[in-house]
Amino acid sequence: MGPEAKLYQKLRKKSSGITWTRLENLSLLGCPDLLGYNTFGHFFTVELKVTRGNKIKFSPHQIAFHKTHPKNTFIIAQALGPRSPKLVHMFRGSRISELAACGLKLDACYSGWEACRLALEA
Repeated sequence: MGPEAKLYQKLRKKSSGITWTRLENLSLLGCPDLLGYNTFGHFFTVELKVTRGNKIKFSPHQIAFHKTHPKNTFIIAQALGPRSPKLVHMFRGSRISELAACGLKLDACYSGWEACRLALEA
């Protein structure tokens, strides 16, 4: 199982109040990894990223998707490097250009599993 698949499994366990659907779409380039549906009836998308350092790589299609769909889109990133904390960070999709430029040095809107879960369930 790859690092993003492991991140998805952990996200599923930590957010049982959300119904998750994996989006594996080869025809729509840049489409996020997950479609979420919370108990308040809100849909949202999540792009999962795992990195070894601070830099996060996005394809031009991923950047275009998040710029075109700035609301209800999120990016959850986790650094797995030897000197990095295993903390997850969540960013709004509308900030993808800043995130691509600054990486994990950019201030996340939520950090840690509990904060991310509460934000997505609200």
